[in-house]
Amino acid sequence: MSPPWQRGANSDIQARGLQFTEPDADNLADFHGSPIAPLLSLYVGGNYFFAMAPLVHAFEERYPEYKGHVYWETIPPGLLVEQMENGGTVTVGNMTWAVPADVYLASMNAVQKQIDAGLLQAPAVPYVENTLTIMVPKGNPAQITGLADLGKPGIRLAMPNPKFEGIARQIKMSLEHAGGEALANRVYGEKVADGTTLLTHIHHRQTPLWMMRGKAQGGVTWQSEARFQEQIGHPIEHVDIPAEDNSRETYAGAIAKHAPHEEAARRWLDFIRSPEAFAVFERYGFKRCPSPDKGI
Repeated sequence: MSPPWQRGANSDIQARGLQFTEPDADNLADFHGSPIAPLLSLYVGGNYFFAMAPLVHAFEERYPEYKGHVYWETIPPGLLVEQMENGGTVTVGNMTWAVPADVYLASMNAVQKQIDAGLLQAPAVPYVENTLTIMVPKGNPAQITGLADLGKPGIRLAMPNPKFEGIARQIKMSLEHAGGEALANRVYGEKVADGTTLLTHIHHRQTPLWMMRGKAQGGVTWQSEARFQEQIGHPIEHVDIPAEDNSRETYAGAIAKHAPHEEAARRWLDFIRSPEAFAVFERYGFKRCPSPDKGI
């Protein structure tokens, strides 16, 4: 039940030395590979953490010289920005390390915002699209049938924190479309105040985990996250959101302003739009988006 859920597969490091991970006490589920002299460093908004290992593997098939030397993080986009603003330094528990970003990957809006702020280089390169769903525990014990049900006072929710999880913007738009500002205010206001909406810090980890532990009965996530949980056999299901109430997000990437490995970064952004990369994304329901102009 506890991450890391891929049993070590989300790292391409060959020589791992002492393997010491106690999931309930010592856990670095969203940090992958070695921070010591990587040849490519990827800051990835965490909502497709499950796709990163096969993507890195396919990238290394194309460019064998990077095998075992790709480092990537899958924490929320806002936290990745804060890390970039601190020179790539991060502290988890008692460990502090620094790996400056080569590529930042998040929503198109988030990427363009950091280009405008001077942390990233233009252009923003789009590659896939995603939509929302309602994640629920297996059997749907709260009998959630749509977004309107999330406003009911007795239903316990796990919802992404608007402070640093970009998905919250799309969720609020969908809530407002389905039930007006009143519904959005109930879910993200009244229910937060009374404790029936719990705000996550890393929603792609916490939402399914809290459901499996009985802390939450529903929450809005990207549909790809629910599909992944179902594919690996966790007791998770989803409730579709009708297209008229749903929100679509375009994922994009850009090279960091002072990327240590700019050629590798350009290769990654070229690869991420390739048929090999899309074959990975397609497993989880992502849709292809129009390719940008060449010349990254």
